Amino acid sequence: MTDDHPAPDPPHPTRSPAHAPTTGHTPASGHVPAHGQDAGSGHVPASGHASGQVAAGDRDSSGSHGRDESVGGTPFGKPGRPFGSSPFTFGFTAALGVLTAWLLVQALTAAASMIILIVVSLFLAVGLDPAVRRLQDRGLPRWAAISVVFAGVIAFFAGFGLAVVPALSQQAGQFIDQVPAYVEQLQNNPQIRDLDQRYGLLERLQTYLTSGDLGRQVFGGLLGVAGVLVSAVFSALTVLILTLYFLASLRSVTRTGYQLVPRSRRARVQLLGDEILNRVGGYVAGNLIISFIAGVSSFFFLSIAGVPYALPLALIVAITDLIPLIGAGIGASVATLVALFVSLPVAIATLVFFIVYQQIENYLIAPRVMKSSVDVPAATTIVAALIGGALLGVVGALLAIPVAAAVQLIVGEVVLPRQEHH
Repeated sequence: MTDDHPAPDPPHPTRSPAHAPTTGHTPASGHVPAHGQDAGSGHVPASGHASGQVAAGDRDSSGSHGRDESVGGTPFGKPGRPFGSSPFTFGFTAALGVLTAWLLVQALTAAASMIILIVVSLFLAVGLDPAVRRLQDRGLPRWAAISVVFAGVIAFFAGFGLAVVPALSQQAGQFIDQVPAYVEQLQNNPQIRDLDQRYGLLERLQTYLTSGDLGRQVFGGLLGVAGVLVSAVFSALTVLILTLYFLASLRSVTRTGYQLVPRSRRARVQLLGDEILNRVGGYVAGNLIISFIAGVSSFFFLSIAGVPYALPLALIVAITDLIPLIGAGIGASVATLVALFVSLPVAIATLVFFIVYQQIENYLIAPRVMKSSVDVPAATTIVAALIGGALLGVVGALLAIPVAAAVQLIVGEVVLPRQEHH
């Protein structure tokens, strides 16, 4: 016989409040479930014991971290959204960059002369450092070696001044004393007399001499010459002082420069930098030796030929020989012009001597002296000297060849091997 009543449901297992789910529904209205029983669908209300634990956990969390972190997990709050790339922001940034670049260019232009003096001083310090190290190898301390080398440099410039300045002043005095005789010769010249009768040259010259224009121009010219001399003396003293300081602190300067390079590349950069400094020093030393040979040879020839002021002319030839490409021609022109006042055959002999000596220097002396310092191709030397002369004049021409040697070393040791690996 079938029972019409369904079998009763088995009793639900008792759940502990700790394991009650927290995502239940609220109980039906007016019905409060018994302790440990589910209401409706069998879920424990969220406002039960578990919700109390969650609330307590939130209080613990806020209490423990609220003192260390603020909103957003940072001490000063959550970072805001970055600025958008609006046209206004882009234009303002670009204008600010252009203004900064313009100010930098103006500052460099204003300090160009002083920057050139600093570069020349550093170049001379690097060039004199091999002589200092050679004296150190012989047992002298560095300060004593620097003193000896620097004293030699000062003695050379002092000797040059004592040899050239008296000769120039004597020649200028003789020229001023002979001006009346030159004017008389011009008056006795038939062609000058004819031009005077046509255009009144002597009358105009007399009017110009009696007016105040000549005095003002001479005074202004003297002031200009005095200003140039004062500027030259100031520049020379600045270069000498900076050279002394750079020579004394060259090791610390190079050490500081190498420390600015990352550690992974520091050893290679140090090797390349030392090699560049050695080449620059070798170039300066070799160029000084070549110029010394040119000066001594010129002095002996001019003395034998009877050209006056042989020592000042030899010093001028030695100094101008330091300038690449055109230096030897300048010194030879000055010596030949002075020899022309002796006689035409002496001037021709002087010109031939300098032409022959220049060939000997280019093909015999310079290759042997420079073979251990710089090995720059002839085309690179000419191009570098032309570019350096166009940029910085004589100073640029002097610095062009060692800079070209440094660039050649970097290209050969860094750029070309890197291209082979790609």
